[in-house]
Formats: sequence, structure tokens, C-alpha cells
Amino acid sequence: MKLNFEGLKDTAAWQAAGIALPDYDPEKLAEASVQDPRWVHFGIGNIFRIFIGGIADTLIRAGKLDRGIACVETFDYDVVDRVYVPHDNLAVSVTLYPDGRTDKRVLGCLSETVKVQAGDEAAWARLRKIFTNPGLQMVSFTITEKGYQLRGTDGAYLGYVKADLEGGPAKVTGAMGIVTALLYARWQAGAKPLTLVSMDNVARNGEKLRNSVLETARVWAQNGLADAAFVDYVSDEDKVSFPWTMIDKITPRPSEDVAKMLEGLGVEDIQPIVTSRRTYIAPFINAEKPQYLVVEDHFPNGRPPLEDAGVYMTTRETVNLTERMKVTACLNPIHTAVGPYGVLLGYELFADCMSDPELSRLGRQLGYGEGLPVVEDPGILSPKAFIDECFEERFPNVYLGDTNQRLCVDISQGVAFRFGETIKAYVSREGSAGRLTAVPLAIAGWLRYILQADDQGGAYQLAPDPLVPGIREALAGVEIGRPDSLTDQLRPILSNAHIWGLDLYPAGVGEKVEAMFREEIAGPGAVRAALKKHLDQL
Repeated sequence: MKLNFEGLKDTAAWQAAGIALPDYDPEKLAEASVQDPRWVHFGIGNIFRIFIGGIADTLIRAGKLDRGIACVETFDYDVVDRVYVPHDNLAVSVTLYPDGRTDKRVLGCLSETVKVQAGDEAAWARLRKIFTNPGLQMVSFTITEKGYQLRGTDGAYLGYVKADLEGGPAKVTGAMGIVTALLYARWQAGAKPLTLVSMDNVARNGEKLRNSVLETARVWAQNGLADAAFVDYVSDEDKVSFPWTMIDKITPRPSEDVAKMLEGLGVEDIQPIVTSRRTYIAPFINAEKPQYLVVEDHFPNGRPPLEDAGVYMTTRETVNLTERMKVTACLNPIHTAVGPYGVLLGYELFADCMSDPELSRLGRQLGYGEGLPVVEDPGILSPKAFIDECFEERFPNVYLGDTNQRLCVDISQGVAFRFGETIKAYVSREGSAGRLTAVPLAIAGWLRYILQADDQGGAYQLAPDPLVPGIREALAGVEIGRPDSLTDQLRPILSNAHIWGLDLYPAGVGEKVEAMFREEIAGPGAVRAALKKHLDQL
């Protein structure tokens, strides 16, 4: 059984394997989609395929959508060359239930792929054709929070961003430059309306996307590289809208166990790969069943009936409240707190941390004890019910195989919302966040993780994170086994509002983090001892 158009013709074999096939023709769908693209997506990794692709697949199977998605990659070209193209852009979706059951389905809605590479005129011509199609309704994104950033923590433009701003629409390499250049082409072709939808796990994601696109357009106009009227077009949200969204579906790296299961059923060439850019990907995607996508309903050129695939279509205010509920209290902070500690205490899987007395208590105190009291109920989802589902069904799901190291990726890019917003809420309500315990423990644990030595002195590889090299440099001189080696190395880090969203010292948290961190570097077993000490005091 080969995962390609030809291989799908052996329907009996796939049926015998219990893998559902599309009840539409993926080849014909692709032809129609290439001729008249309606939906294009940037960032075509795991969560995109199983969640966003799954939404499109659901609508197509229901006869409510007649176009697939054009898939654009601006960062990791191996994803296209080694996973999409060899399999005719097909993918196997595998849903993993807590009781060990699986649902398996072939997705046929990813209709074409485009790699955006400097000098590839054919790719640029294709993208311009997509973006100048009057019927294009939606451009969606899962490019991670880094993809929207124009500046580093020092406030200066990142190198490639500076080059994009100076080179103009004809010479762009970064995601925001590429998107703005393609919007410029759409404006030149008649200024038809369009919606750009960030589906990244980032608070106020639509605002971040809009700000980066607008800033790029304005700099180009100021430098005479784009027409001033283009800025007016991008600024008018009845022409180019940037809805806010909340997305949630735990989608770990491809599981070797799932690969073996599929191979046992007869599926060929299905093994996971690690690309040169350290992307973990496979021709299949494995994820949990629960999923949430809440979208601000503002689409000036129309949209697919997303609500018919379980998407919550609502107002910006409701999206913001739902996002804050998840990102600051109910899910992301717990992952970000427990993940580094899981590595430090020798656990590979996050699910195993839920059976650890200290790590389970840390997560529950962070969510129930410190997060929920300062989170506003968004109305469409209950914060209490949401966090209950996490602890009762989602977090303990060992079949997900979600690793603590995956949860450590790019932590620095999210702590301003995952911890900073809760700290701000307590400062606003009580004048200080000094009574918090789980939040400073979480921060101390992440910094302790960056020292790259577990609680017994063993080494591990740090997860990718753009700020970690600088933080490691700042922590030079700190030695495990010598608490007195910590002097003032943490102060520049904990006072950096670019990282946390505020200076942690006036908030009453900085000194607590320093004290906890000092305890955790005391020697073997110190991490466990510090956790137990502070959690026992609650």
C-alpha cells in the first residue's frame, strides 16, 4: 500500500487495514484548486495537516467545500521535498484515544505545494497567480510565533527583516516580507479584498500578524519601494482583515509506534524523518481527538462554512477571552512549567509527569490555584470544564507520546503571556504577585533546565529556542553544587520586559525566582527537593 494517487486505487487493501479514504477524487480536487485557488496556507507542518487540513477534508466530504488548500513553505524545504511531493501531497491522519483506540484516515485536500526560495521565479510566479486570483478568500498561517517577529529583544530589526525592508517587495526572504509582497501584487491587480488568518498558538495573533504586515508596508512606502495607497489598502480591515483566533490541539512529533502500526497494516514508506532544520515530520500525523478553533468572523471576500466543521465563529472579544483562558491558565502554562521539570527529573513523556506527585501538583496549582482565579469566562467555553478535560483526559494520554523536550521548544517566545499575564493580573488586583508559588517555580525550572544538567547530573540536548544561547551566556559562572555561584546573573534576564512582558522584580516575583533557582542548583536531588518544599507549603 503506497500513499500516493496510484496507491489509493487499491481501495480494498486500505479498507481491510481500517484506513478511511477520501470519498472525493483528490486528483480532480487538486486540478480545480490550482485553477481557482480559494485558500492558501503558510507553514505546512503537523498541526496544519491534521487540524486545518482535517477541517477542509470534513467540509469537502460533506459537499460544503469544493477546493483544497495551497500549501506554502517558507522555512523548511525538506518538508515539501521529502514528505509532500513523494506522496502526492496526501497524508494519513491518526487520532489517538486515551484507551488505545485509533482512527485512521487519508487526507486528500492538500492540493498543491509551493516552496518560496530566493531566485525560484517559477514559485514566485505561482504565488503571484494565487494571490491575484479574485476568488482567493483566505490566507492562513501556522508559522510559530517567531514567524511574525520583526525585531529582536534589543528592539533592532532582525537581519533578514532589515534586508527585506531595504530591498522592497522584489527582494524578500522572511515570511512577513513574502506575505506583504504578495499582498502588494494583489493590490496592484485590483485591490480585491482578502483575509489573513493566523492560526498560531499566540495571544492576539491577528494583531501581531497585522502589525508586522503594516509595518513592512509602511517602511516600503516611506522608502519609495511601494505606493502609499497600498498602505491604505492593508490598513482597511474591510479590505484586508486579520481575524484573531484561538487554536488548541495537542499534536506531538510523529510516533515511531504509530509508524510501526501503519507498516504492520501494509502502508509503505511511512517512517518519520528529521529534516535539516530539525523539523520532526512524517507522511502521517498523530494527535489527540479534542480540538478547538475559535475564529473572529470577519472575512470581507467570503469564507468556507468553517462552523460546519466544528469551528467556533464569534467576535474578537470572545476570541481574546478564549485565548487568554487557554494560554494564560488552562493549558499552555502547564505545558511550559512541567515540560522543563520533566526533563530535569528524567521523564521523556509529558503524560508520565502527570503521575509524578510533585509535577502533577505543580501543574494543578498553576492552573486551578493561580491561573483560574484571574481568568475571565469567555462564555462559549467554560475555563473549569476546559482544564478538567486537560487533566482528566488530555494530559494523561500516554498514547500521544508527547515529549517534554517538544514542550521546551521556543519557550522564551511565549512566557510573556503564559506567565507574564497572570503576574500582571495579580499586580493589578493585589499590588503584587509575591504570593504566587507555581509561577515563580515554573520560571526557575525553565532557567534551571537551560543549564543542561538534570537533577542527577546527566546531560541532555536543549530544545531549539532563539533566546537560550544568550541566556546560557548570561548564566556563565553558575555552577550546580555551588549555590553561592549565583550572584546577580539572573537580574538582567528577570528584569527584561521583552521576555516576560514586565520587569519581574517590582512585581514581587524576581527575588522569589532567584531564591528557588538557587535552591535548585544546590546539587543532586535539589530540583526535586525544591519542588516538594514549596508545594508542601501551599
